[in-house]
Amino acid sequence: MASAGRFERELGACLARAVGLCAPAMQTLQSFLGSQWPPYAYTAFRILLVLVGGLVAVVATRGAVQRLRARLEGRAQAAGGVQQIEDGKRIETLARLLEQSAVIGIWVVAVIVVLGQVGVAVGPLLAGAGIAGVAIGFGAQALVRDVISGFFLILENQVRVGDVATVNGKTGTVENITLRTIVLRDASGTVHVFPNGTVATLSNLTSGWSAYVLEMGVSYTEDTDRVVEVMREVGAELKADSRFGAYMVADAEVMGVERFEPATVVIKSRLKTLPGKHMEVGREYNRRVKKAFEAKGIAMK
Repeated sequence: MASAGRFERELGACLARAVGLCAPAMQTLQSFLGSQWPPYAYTAFRILLVLVGGLVAVVATRGAVQRLRARLEGRAQAAGGVQQIEDGKRIETLARLLEQSAVIGIWVVAVIVVLGQVGVAVGPLLAGAGIAGVAIGFGAQALVRDVISGFFLILENQVRVGDVATVNGKTGTVENITLRTIVLRDASGTVHVFPNGTVATLSNLTSGWSAYVLEMGVSYTEDTDRVVEVMREVGAELKADSRFGAYMVADAEVMGVERFEPATVVIKSRLKTLPGKHMEVGREYNRRVKKAFEAKGIAMK
């Protein structure tokens, strides 16, 4: 919210300076055109100016959002670690939403001004639109529900762009969030679009930290204490690794015997990592555990 307030103040100051610089030139141009051009040509020219002004405002808004994003990302980078990742995803989500909202607002204002230039009475039109909006609202309850749900989803920071999440049973990376939809891409590349109002279950797998859980089955003839010790040694080696250790936020946890199955004893362990790094670290852990078991003569099942 504080970031949005700074952005609004910066954008307002830029627009005020632009208006102050352009006002005298516009008055001179209007005086010249009013005396030299026929009315329809003058109206067309004013409409063109409005559209160009809208385009310039959109470009300026996007530039202001990018500068604000870079400034906030710099502060997040200074924090480092998990906080940097979490803040980065939050900044990306809010920046996209802020830019989309501002661009829509600019073009709505531009359309209203253009309608005024062609002689349309904007006041009664807006009043009629308000009445029509109430009537349409009864038939667009799903859309209203999506927007309200999306507002609270973003406000409460439940999920961000870049998170790995499970939405209504589908797991993937969040590629975009708007007030109306969540866009999710799964591991096979399939894109899933969920209206926010239809999100019944949402599980964020990368909020704060991620975890890889391994359940390793070994033969009943094996000494489980020895198996646990070997897995802890592998976890310690992984934590000391210059590449994978940087992704781990805690030492590997080997919890011990999880359960008994007809042909195996299941040993459970967990690796806590930076958000989104759990699969990469987990695959390397699996590889090293297998090689260590082979070297120690431990039979896996």
